[in-house]
Amino acid sequence: MAKGKSKPNESNGAIHREPELMVSTTDAPQDGMMAEERRTQILQTVRSAGRVRVNELASRFSTSAVTIRNDLNELHQRGLVLRSHGGAVLPDTILHESPVRERLKAHSDEKRRIGAMAATLINDGETIILDSGTTTLEIARQIKKKQGLQIITNGVNIAAELLDARGAEVFIVGGTVRGESASISGRFTEEMFDQFSADKLFLSGAGCDLDFGVSGANLEETMVNRAMLRISREIILVADASKFSKRSMTRIAPFSEIDTVISDTSLDEVIQEKLRLLGCNLILV
Repeated sequence: MAKGKSKPNESNGAIHREPELMVSTTDAPQDGMMAEERRTQILQTVRSAGRVRVNELASRFSTSAVTIRNDLNELHQRGLVLRSHGGAVLPDTILHESPVRERLKAHSDEKRRIGAMAATLINDGETIILDSGTTTLEIARQIKKKQGLQIITNGVNIAAELLDARGAEVFIVGGTVRGESASISGRFTEEMFDQFSADKLFLSGAGCDLDFGVSGANLEETMVNRAMLRISREIILVADASKFSKRSMTRIAPFSEIDTVISDTSLDEVIQEKLRLLGCNLILV
């Protein structure tokens, strides 16, 4: 499986005073994670205030206007903000993270069918990963009678669902609990996943854009998802049709790294064909 590479580092240093047209489109090298964290905070500000201005963000983050413009351009290219004169605004099409209770109710029939199909791909004795999504929760409900499973998860709700799964050994990773998603994330969580190996990963994701890939709404959770990908032999995306043609804050994986996609029969036929051309085994229920 191809592994994703970090973006080139860029600067968070002193203010550049050269005219904008004479400056390269990227600042001096800086830790890539710091850049992503800054972009996450910028997006949160846009979502809260509805708009941001370059000069205000440059002052807030003690960085150059060029760096902020690059950040906003990157967020614009991801479809997360709309660039405006002197800043950026929030478009109506942005995918927001919803509380887990709301997501449990949305497209529940489709999620149950997808979960049931995914369960048929799991064999007794396998080691699998279930991420913290609500569709993977449906998988957990369907596999309790299987024998000899080893299940690794960062989902508090999934671990609770599997308490009565007598034939399975359940591992829940440690870290910081996020109430919005009933998940566990953080650097310690990533390090724990690196100690495991799994036959199959069942990944949900927040958005599924064929060009951008599978994406998540929270940076720390996305990094945990990437750790899951690194240790898994087979990647299975479980996502109802409503998630497609949408993208969220950070990319988890391009579709070239996804082996199988399980979705529902309302998935657009054009998207179906593109998924197959990308090499994904597509299952519709």
